[in-house]
Amino acid sequence: MFTGIVAEAGEVRRVEDSDGGRRLTIAADKALSDVEHGASISVNGACLTVERFDNRTFEVFLAEETLAKTYLDEVVEGDTVNLERALRADARLDGHFVQGHVDTTTEVVDVRQVGEDWEYEFAIPEGYGQYIVNKGSVALDGISLTVAEKGEDTFTVAIIPTTRDVTNLSEKEPGDLIHLEVDVLAKYAEQLLAE
Repeated sequence: MFTGIVAEAGEVRRVEDSDGGRRLTIAADKALSDVEHGASISVNGACLTVERFDNRTFEVFLAEETLAKTYLDEVVEGDTVNLERALRADARLDGHFVQGHVDTTTEVVDVRQVGEDWEYEFAIPEGYGQYIVNKGSVALDGISLTVAEKGEDTFTVAIIPTTRDVTNLSEKEPGDLIHLEVDVLAKYAEQLLAE
């Protein structure tokens, strides 16, 4: 479980593809504090398990299921990825409950600067519109964000300079893919009402 409060943006240092999946080596700083073998780290919103690490990098393996649900099969050396350590039971919950289970990918439609802030517009993927509501929570590349406005086919979020500086959003442009995880509470509510 995560909160969607990104600790830092790390850099992909090595990518190794194999028949069974893909291995990434990622450089980090804050995400490596008190890390252990088997620890969970959110990488662009996908919960991944640390297999190896040293004081500068950590290594994760992406199975076929992860590659099918995410755009991590397109990540290359030098790319920036959002990193967050798993939530401790005694920690403050500053964002919202983020599972690290990417639902789907969506596309950046537009990026606009508004004064010192930014507005990002994203396509609503087919089958996910009912989970996106005005002032509701979404996780985009692992970042806990509030829906500013929902349209028929798109939704927007407002980004403050700090969020843009700390995350990979500063590199996102129209046409780029981004991971979407909708609020798990909405999915539970839908299932309970259906029963």
